[in-house]
Formats: sequence, C-alpha cells, structure tokens
Amino acid sequence: MTGDMNIPPLPQPTAATRMPAVSGELLKLLVPAEGLIRSGQTAQAEVLSLKQADQTFQLLLKVTLEGGRQTTVQATSTQPLPQGTSLAVTQPSASNLAITVQQAIVSSVATLTRLDTAQMPVGTLLQGKVLTSQALPTVPGQPAVYRSLVNLVNTAQAGSTLDIDSPQPLRVGTLLSAQVQDAQTLKFVPLSNRQEQLAVSQQLVTQISRQGSLDNLISALQNLPATDDTGAELRAAVTRLLAGLPDAQQLSSPKGLAQAMAASGVFLESKLLAGQPPALVPDMKSDLLKLIAQLTPALPASTNLGAIIAANTLAQALPSFVRSALGMLGQVSAKPPPTSFPLPSRLLKEQDEEGDLEHLLRLAAAAVSRLQSHQLSSLEQTGLTDDGRLMSTWQLEIPMRNLQDIVPLQVKLQREETPSREHPPERKEEREREPKQQLWRVELAFDMEPLGPLQVQAQLLSGSLSSQLWAERPYTARLIESNLKALRERLLDCGLDVSELDCHLGIPPQGPKTRLEQRWVDETA
Repeated sequence: MTGDMNIPPLPQPTAATRMPAVSGELLKLLVPAEGLIRSGQTAQAEVLSLKQADQTFQLLLKVTLEGGRQTTVQATSTQPLPQGTSLAVTQPSASNLAITVQQAIVSSVATLTRLDTAQMPVGTLLQGKVLTSQALPTVPGQPAVYRSLVNLVNTAQAGSTLDIDSPQPLRVGTLLSAQVQDAQTLKFVPLSNRQEQLAVSQQLVTQISRQGSLDNLISALQNLPATDDTGAELRAAVTRLLAGLPDAQQLSSPKGLAQAMAASGVFLESKLLAGQPPALVPDMKSDLLKLIAQLTPALPASTNLGAIIAANTLAQALPSFVRSALGMLGQVSAKPPPTSFPLPSRLLKEQDEEGDLEHLLRLAAAAVSRLQSHQLSSLEQTGLTDDGRLMSTWQLEIPMRNLQDIVPLQVKLQREETPSREHPPERKEEREREPKQQLWRVELAFDMEPLGPLQVQAQLLSGSLSSQLWAERPYTARLIESNLKALRERLLDCGLDVSELDCHLGIPPQGPKTRLEQRWVDETA
C-alpha cells in the first residue's frame, strides 16, 4: 500500500483526546433478549469481533451465564472495544447490556483527534494493530477512502486509538507501521524483509517455555524397547531419525558440516517453500514431526494429550507464522536484546502413571519446540542494526555422535553487511555496483567429555580472523592454551590473517557487546 493516511477530526475539535465513559456504558442488543441475565446478577463477556458502522461499533460477544452456559449475542457500542476484551455486564432491560467492570487497558483507551507532535515528533515510526476497516461512501470522481481504527502499541500514546482514513483497506488484526508527517497525517511504511518484532518475541517466549533438550529425546529413542506397542512404522521412524545423526568425523569436513547444517531442521520451511519434497532430503524437524505422527495413534485412548497436541499443532502452523512474520522488525522501536546463546539444556522428567510412548511423545514435542526456539531466535536477530547495516542470523543445533554419547552442538552464524566507504555514492547504479564488505560472526557451544563445556567465538572480515575460546574446566583451558600456536599456524596456512587467538577460563561475558565485538567495531569504524 502507498500514500498518506489522514486522521479525521472528531466532533470535539478542541480536545486532543476523548476518554470513553467505560463504567455504565450501554451496549444495545441487535436482537432483544428478555431475561438473558437475571436481575442483580453479573455475567462475564468477551469481545469476539469488532466492526465499525459509521459512528457506532458492532460487537459480537460471548457471554458466560450462570452455571457456565455460554451464548453469543450481537450488540452495538459507542466505544471501540478491541477483540479479546473481557467485560462484566448486567442487563438493565431486554434490549441493553451495561458494562460494570472492564480491563484496565481498555479503560485507558483514548481516541485521538490529532497527534501530539511534542510527544511524537515528525518522523516518529508508529506501530498499531488494526481493529476495524470499512469503505466510506464513494464520491463521484474521487478515489476510494477506507476508514480504520488502529490501536497504538508503541510510543507514549500506546493504548490510544487512531481513527484514520487510507487510500487502501487495512487488514483487520495486522500490525501497521507508519511515520508521522504532521499532526493529522501519517505515511505508510511498506513492509520489507524484516520481521514483525512483537509477534516473534512473543512466540519465542512460548517456545522456550516448552522446549526440551534434543539429547534427552535421542537417548530415550536409543533405549526404546521393542514391544507390541512399537509397531513397524514407529520403529522405522525412530531408525530413520537416529541414522541421520552425524559424528565428529563427518563434521570435520566442509561437505559433511554443510550437510549436517542443512539437515538440522532449521531450514525445513525454506525447503518446503522452494518445492523440495521433504521425503527426499534428510531433515531433523521433518523426522520429528513424522515421529510424532507415528506415536499419537499408538497411545491409549485415555491419554491426556492436551499440551502435547497443542505443541504439535503449533509445530505444523509455524511455516505460515514465519511467512506472516516477515515484516517490520526494527522499523518502530529499538531492536530487543537477542536471546542468550547457547540455549540452556532442559530435561523433562517422566510423570507418574505415564507410559513409555506418552513420555516419548512429550520429549518429541519438546524437541520440536527447541528447534523452533532456534528458528525464532534467528528471526529475532535478523534485521537492520542501529547504524543501518543489514544483519542476517542463522541459529541451529546439531546432535553429534561422540562414541556412545550424543553431544548437542549449537551453532550461530551472523552475516553483517557493512558499507565499504564512509560516504556511499549517491547514484543508485553506483551503489548497486559497489561491493559490500561482509563481517561474519560464528559462535559454537558444546559439552564433550572429557573436555567439558566449551564455547567459541570467531569473527572474519576481509580475510582477517579474530577468535576467542572459553573452557569451564581448568584442565581444558590449559590444554587449549598449549595448542593455540599450532592452531594459529594451521589458520595461516589456510590463507587467513589471524589478528587475535586467545583462550579463557569460564564463560563468555553476557550482553550485547563482548570485548571481542567491541574491538571489531573499533577496527572497522
């Protein structure tokens, strides 16, 4: 969509905002319902949908009556009550409902007649959720105009409602990004290849709370007894998943490492969008979903699968979420601090009266959530930096065989495109021909006996390499320190210019800037 969006003035032009009278607000029922709520009683209601009709708003309410019985009613209101709003209502007459209590967030809603440029200066990027959208009556010879209600979710006016006119319809429920032009005008900011920051962050919190370590699942699969419950198809799914696990020798070659990263499960949605049949290409996430599909019918009918099925449903819905998430990360507010790396290990204990297959299903669902946590972490950290450089992030986890053990190898790759000159050329043709410098960051994290937990950070720019290693065991730190000279020589033989190579005891410093990252900024400023 292109063009400006205008804020039409409300009937009270002297007031900058209009506060709704929430308590005692009457909702007029479109179909009168005698005795819906008994006199003196209060019922809980939830707004299922909201539609604007001229100066009023049509609501679809789900009302929970005495005894838990639920019904839906249609009503009109003079105030925009967003979808999902919880209300407590009474019925003073057959044709009306009266609001007695409302969520605090809704009671603070203000409908703006103009933007306060003192709080939101010209150029400020606003983000809001579209509540309603409708076409206004057409005027012969004039372009179509669509009126929408948008609830602001950022800036000092968060929670306020904008009533805006736009040249094209806005899809209800989407997040809108616009730039302040003046007190009455907003300029639509088109979507780019960045992510919708709010949705990604919320989904990431949900996935991390559900995730479980991959090695916990793999150990359970290796010890799965061959009983009548484990049918041939289930055993085949388990065998296929275990056979795809690489070992340290495979990961030591460039080709083997590339294959293992491609099969880690992080790129499943990209493969599907590219039209690659998942059955022909090994993929950890695809194998996990197939395993879940084989486990579900094998469980007893009495099994409580609520949380497991919820996780599985989200796993199947993630590709559409990832596509819809491509949007507005970094356009509205500062980029949030990235999720900590590496992801912490999390083991799920077997619950009482839980069978082997039910526990295995919980582990598989948790493993899918862990893969999705890596995917969402990649989305969260992909976008524009504060100084306008494009950063792409790929975060993944590879279960690696180490003799009889399974060692989860966590990997994070970041590519940052940096301008090659302090003053970029003004002409578009020159900018496109100008080569861009790429700063690569690589982080590794794994726990392998007898070395213990290890983390590696490396950065590469124009053939110059800088790297630091952290070991939590003193013996391992001394061992690595004694071999750094040989490692430096091997890196030099590969044609790299090694500027820094150190080993430390402990873990890397936490925060947006480590000592290594700050040094790179100083060198390339």
